[in-house]
Amino acid sequence: MTSPATAEQPKAIQIGLPALSNSYAQLPERFFAQTDPKPVSEPRLIRFNRPLAKELGLDADQLTSPDGVEMLAGNRFPAGLQAIALAYAGHQFGNFVPQLGDGRALLLGEVVDVNGIRRDIQLKGSGPTRFSRNGDGRAALGPVLREYVVGEAMAALGIPTTRGLAAVLTGDPVYREVRLPGAVLTRVATSHIRIGTFQYFAARRDTAGLKILADYAIQRHFPLLARQARRYRALLEAVVAAQADLVARWMLVGFIHGVMNTDNMAISGETIDYGPCAFMDAYDPSAVFSSIDRVGRYAYANQPHVATWNLARFAETLLPLMSTDENEAVSEAEEVLVSFQSSYETVLQRGFRRKLGLRTEAEGDLQLAADFLDVLAVGEADFTLGFRRLGDDLDAADGQGTARQLFQDPGAFDVWSARWRERIASEAADTATRRAGMHAANPKFIPRNHRIEAMIKAALGGDFEPFEEILRVISRPFDEQPGMERYADPPRPDERVLQTFCGT
Repeated sequence: MTSPATAEQPKAIQIGLPALSNSYAQLPERFFAQTDPKPVSEPRLIRFNRPLAKELGLDADQLTSPDGVEMLAGNRFPAGLQAIALAYAGHQFGNFVPQLGDGRALLLGEVVDVNGIRRDIQLKGSGPTRFSRNGDGRAALGPVLREYVVGEAMAALGIPTTRGLAAVLTGDPVYREVRLPGAVLTRVATSHIRIGTFQYFAARRDTAGLKILADYAIQRHFPLLARQARRYRALLEAVVAAQADLVARWMLVGFIHGVMNTDNMAISGETIDYGPCAFMDAYDPSAVFSSIDRVGRYAYANQPHVATWNLARFAETLLPLMSTDENEAVSEAEEVLVSFQSSYETVLQRGFRRKLGLRTEAEGDLQLAADFLDVLAVGEADFTLGFRRLGDDLDAADGQGTARQLFQDPGAFDVWSARWRERIASEAADTATRRAGMHAANPKFIPRNHRIEAMIKAALGGDFEPFEEILRVISRPFDEQPGMERYADPPRPDERVLQTFCGT
């Protein structure tokens, strides 16, 4: 269906969906800007996430109808729907920008899903807003497909994440370094409130706005805190715990976010804003893929430290709400921030024990895990397959397993493997049970960078089958999937992707 790109605003349609509410739009006007998407010329549905639609209680058939696709492209909306662009600020690579905001995204509204959780529905790439800062407000096809794939991979891995409900081609080009096809992503999140949202009001010394936002965030994400006498301290505690859990989960699968600015950190504890993200191939704690991270600020090993820094910026915004005595507020905030490390280490240590097949706790376990990472680094071995093949090799005689083949010089692995086998032999567990537990903790399939880049290249040429295939594979990351082994393989030297790009 073709719509005139010169239309001033979306036309009203009736598509028989449950009415979208928008509790955020009930906040004061300074929290957002009401904005109409800029219509596109020829929207075409690339992908619709039917399982997610069912989870949200949405009618997939209606949303994939011609009128539904018009809505997903931003051309037509149900009567009464008013889209908004959210205001926020943020530290970008350590430099504070007092006004950022949704420069290419619009919040359509919210639904309460089948589990009773309120979730945002947002269009990304829908055109310029008040916060676009001279940008075109559009998204290119490649970044839309990357975000869709990586979000679905994270969901399948059990990591909190925003997700793509739909991807639509616009029929219009966008111009970056070159001319590219434009696309719109429909994104779902438990909310789009960021650390930077709080910074927006703090920068303006708008304590009243901060209180409104904090109370809204508590009610939306942590309602049990509403009755606590120290609810703003409790809010900080909850966000610190959520971020500690999230970042530890990233580390356990070798995920590198790539741009952990405060405006890209959701207080919900969901992964948000997949730009120059990547999963590691060969293990390297200093790995950086983002083309704009020239000093390694957001390298793999730095992620927990950056998260702590970001949370300190969040704590600063809450100080006026925590106490009228600034020294008391600072002391409270510092007490809470210290808890990040212990929460993070608890999740990380539990996760590494599972990855190594350890069913009990014993002294030396953490050193065993740390030493395996060192062995992976020295041997330039693949992070994902290094752990996965330990489970495969439980029946193998020492030195005969497939994990050993990953190492350029397996000598250090052989020494470590003898220690590991001695440790697991100290536990009473049959091999099949241990292997099942290890395979449930160690994915075989991740969205490898070279596969994503190949998928995007094919899509730019009009072939979306590689996109569909990679989605099928990463939706079952822990299964063997015979015939799909190439998706588990690390890249050949000529296939390595050393840089990823934000795509804004």
